[in-house]
Amino acid sequence: MTPQEFETSLKKGSIPVVCYLYGEESFLVERAAGLLLERAIDASLKDFNYNVFFGTESKGVDIIDAAQTLPMFAERRAVVVKRADQLKADALEVLLPYIKNPSPTTCLLLIGSKIDQRKKFFLELKKHGDLVEYKRMYDNKLAGFIQSEAVIQGKPIDAPAAELLSALIGNNLQELCSQIEKLVVYAGAKLRITVDDVKTMASSSKAYTAFELAKYLGLRDLANSLKSLDALFLNGEEAPMMIGALTRHFRQLWRVRELLDTKTPQSEIGRVLNINAFFLGDTLQQARKFTCRELQVIFEEFYLRDCESKTGGQPYALLHGLIMGICTGQWIS
Repeated sequence: MTPQEFETSLKKGSIPVVCYLYGEESFLVERAAGLLLERAIDASLKDFNYNVFFGTESKGVDIIDAAQTLPMFAERRAVVVKRADQLKADALEVLLPYIKNPSPTTCLLLIGSKIDQRKKFFLELKKHGDLVEYKRMYDNKLAGFIQSEAVIQGKPIDAPAAELLSALIGNNLQELCSQIEKLVVYAGAKLRITVDDVKTMASSSKAYTAFELAKYLGLRDLANSLKSLDALFLNGEEAPMMIGALTRHFRQLWRVRELLDTKTPQSEIGRVLNINAFFLGDTLQQARKFTCRELQVIFEEFYLRDCESKTGGQPYALLHGLIMGICTGQWIS
């Protein structure tokens, strides 16, 4: 079952008797678990009908005992097993008969980060319950997630604004949702969240300064790149985060440069790489300032300096040298 199918089913009132939520995107896993529990049990009777166990500690018998207990003054009880991926083999063996024949008055919810689909437990769970994976969201899906989340929170966001926010925050869904909440409040009576709203809200943040650094480096603007670097260090930003942000930006520039070299039309570049028309002109301008050979060397430097930053290298010196090399082209003979 996909996350979308699972959450649609919940909203229609279908509560699974056995459910395993897992995946790399822990924020979405926890949110889905919260959505399920909201619908599974009466909050006013939670003290009587709610049990939590941990896979690191449970032997399985205590989980079954709780799951087979009838609910008190309610239609259903909920039993949650956190870190279920750490349940030992003997605990899974104990739970297996229950999975095949679960109590109709209990919602057994297991939460973990991964599963082994070769194990009999998970093969049976797939037959008798809901097995839902929340995969890590790719960068090109973030703007769509932001737009959907903004609608849920009561204020649509313009596509360019969503693109900008995804570029600023990156693949941290919890932080993205937090920023969307702030933007909804900031937009006030306005019908939509705009690019200007995102810029204003983000202007004092480290994320915005990192975004500016990437932009100035793309333009090979040495003076403003160094100003942005100084601002980031004054704000306490760490070198690996900055290198990661620059790597994402230059990866896109490299892909654009390759398409430019094959004479791909601008509109097609935007479509192929899913670049919003609002940002396409700036991205093309930056990509044209580099050759593919230069970008290859720059990526080699990203890797080397990232390794050095994590093994005792001087962060400011590493980033300063990186900026000088990109802006002046001194690495290319």
